[in-house]
Amino acid sequence: MSASAVSRKSLELELETFGVEYNEDDAVPERMLELCVAHRLKEEDIANEWVAFSSRKHLPLTVDSLNILEHEVLNKKAAKARQKMVKREQHSGTRDVHSIQELIEVEVAEEDLLDSYGTPAKGSQKRTLSTPENPQSKRITAIARSPHLLFSPSSFSPSATPSQKYGTRGSRGEVVTSFGAVHGTSWSGSVGQSARVKLFSPDEEALTKSYKFMFQKLLDIREVLSAKIEDLGYSLKEHFHIEEFSPVSMPAQEPVTLLGQIGCDSNGKLNAKSVVLEGDQEHSSGMQVPVDLSELKEFSLFPGQVVVMEGTNSTGRKLVASKLYEGVPLPFHEPTEPFQDCEQQMVLVACGPYTTSDSITFDPMMDLIDIVNRDKPDVCFLLGPFLDVRHEQVENCLLTVPFEAVFNRCLKTIIEATRSAGSQLVFVPSLRDVHHEFVYPQPPFSCYDVAKEDKQRVHFVSDPCTLDVNGVVFGVTSTDLLFHMGAEEISSSSGASDRFSRILKHVLTQRSYYPLYPPSEEINIDYESFYNHAQMHVTPDVFIVPSELRYFIKDVMGCVCVNPGRLTKGQVGGTYGRLFIKKEDPGTEKRKSACISAQVVKI
Repeated sequence: MSASAVSRKSLELELETFGVEYNEDDAVPERMLELCVAHRLKEEDIANEWVAFSSRKHLPLTVDSLNILEHEVLNKKAAKARQKMVKREQHSGTRDVHSIQELIEVEVAEEDLLDSYGTPAKGSQKRTLSTPENPQSKRITAIARSPHLLFSPSSFSPSATPSQKYGTRGSRGEVVTSFGAVHGTSWSGSVGQSARVKLFSPDEEALTKSYKFMFQKLLDIREVLSAKIEDLGYSLKEHFHIEEFSPVSMPAQEPVTLLGQIGCDSNGKLNAKSVVLEGDQEHSSGMQVPVDLSELKEFSLFPGQVVVMEGTNSTGRKLVASKLYEGVPLPFHEPTEPFQDCEQQMVLVACGPYTTSDSITFDPMMDLIDIVNRDKPDVCFLLGPFLDVRHEQVENCLLTVPFEAVFNRCLKTIIEATRSAGSQLVFVPSLRDVHHEFVYPQPPFSCYDVAKEDKQRVHFVSDPCTLDVNGVVFGVTSTDLLFHMGAEEISSSSGASDRFSRILKHVLTQRSYYPLYPPSEEINIDYESFYNHAQMHVTPDVFIVPSELRYFIKDVMGCVCVNPGRLTKGQVGGTYGRLFIKKEDPGTEKRKSACISAQVVKI
């Protein structure tokens, strides 16, 4: 834009429109005209930039302020524009997997045409054109069978270069933790025995499709929370043989027993001095009372936890707690149909991201596919994110195709490349999947059409969900509830205490896949669906709960809880889990764990 394209008079009119004042003795208009020429802006553009900038910075319009505007805003916008232009030019010279395959087909056709007119030399290794019914080249067949070419990251990202740190990693296949009898175990699936995977609850009660959200009212949320307190309160009353509950705000000289939900008296993090007990609607009308924990020798509390407390409340304004009744877990599933003995099943569990943070080539996903084809597990639980919203190239919008298209290519590669292994594939979404609905409970993936030959072995389920695998009940969630609850839980114990076991015990005894309230800022809960689809109906035999925290395998009150870690950790490889499961005869005197052995392994 030339200097003649902008004028001082037009610039002054634009500033006057916004009511912007400046010192006429200062060279403000001249400096703004210079910025227009340098950054190819019109008079209204520079005026808009200044109004937006000054509303944030609260600066007067001076030459010095305009210099700051150029440094912090205009120069950065110019740099981003140059980067986009360079990437566009680079991408214009690239070809995706389909265009490359078309070139190879043309090349092979030309070779075959020349061969048909001549006689191959003696000893030539070149294949002659045999019959017109089968003219396909072996080169094309190899391309069609190769999952690495089927999934070509360069087709949707010009900067798809493999991660050096991931490629040079050591200790591949190293077992980092074990559970059960694993000595001499050969990790492979059963031969000729297909696993049966189905939803534990009936289809009409399970979350199987998308739903409308962002329409909930505060009154609806209160009703759900009140129902949760009442349901757990009834179970606690029956289990501990409690006669009756007292209102939380009623003064009493004798010890009282109160039912309520743990809360915090402020917006800060919960601590031993800020605990309040919010009573239920039936007995306390939702009123709160501060809690003094000094007389409790041991406790472990978190916001949203439903508890029964016994203590003194002489003034009605503070409860001095002397005894804490925590929740009780649900019973394990007892099938009504006759017991059928099945072979033990191998289960593989992996949680995204499936690519490193510095690359978009999905090399870890390809390595996982190789492991599936090698070990042939009966069931594979694949938890999101598949295309992580936190990935650098996703955050900066550097992909050249829609996010949903990248995800569909991921699924197509996984499903088709593992077809020979015959494994049951269970896909669980994540709130970090950039293309999927950001709501909890999260509906299953619905944007991918499964081929007819794969429909019996591919399952799309919600987060969270409860599944039945040959009689073994799996509880599965991709939400990092360990991290969320670990940041809010407070505890006091006289001896050594395992934080992971405490949190998992809370989850099982609160009978919910996400008992924390208020929830983490990273999660968006629809409480009507939460009450219908995020509650536990039984204690699962195996609980899959991936987290950013350290991997583990623990037996918590008879439930085997597995944190397989994430397949990648930043720029390096992560871990995955593998289990052997077998449903035992429920007629035996003592219940045996359905998980025979388990390991967490480095990718």
